[in-house]
Amino acid sequence: MKTFKIKWQRLVSEGQTCPRCRTTGEELKKAVSSLKESLNLLGINVVFEKEELSVAKFKEAPLQSNMITLNGKPLEKWIDGKVGQSECCDVCGPNDCRTTTVGGKTYEEIPAKLIIKAGLIAASSIVNKTSKSCCDNGSTSTSDSSCC
Repeated sequence: MKTFKIKWQRLVSEGQTCPRCRTTGEELKKAVSSLKESLNLLGINVVFEKEELSVAKFKEAPLQSNMITLNGKPLEKWIDGKVGQSECCDVCGPNDCRTTTVGGKTYEEIPAKLIIKAGLIAASSIVNKTSKSCCDNGSTSTSDSSCC
């Protein structure tokens, strides 16, 4: 079985995270469940990892918080999105937190639908790398309708 890795990192300070990370976490649960169900049918095992960023790490790079990566690439790369930032809350202090803009809409909390969309696009690259058709073997026969 192939492995598909989803990683989420967020600031955790004294056991607390900000509201936008908390909401993204809830959306991730829905998305991961859906992706596990869908991708399992294709022989792909979904692995979900959570990483806590310390306050010190967050202060060094605030936009690393609430970042989701799919097979090592940020979610935004899979769905033609852009990373932005906006003011958040007292857990984050004076630092602006990560936002994601897709199709002209900016999200502070990442909805399950975007995570699923990015996940399916990313997973298709796994399927495409490992699948072969009869055309891959150099055949040019057209007598078989399942072939090129």
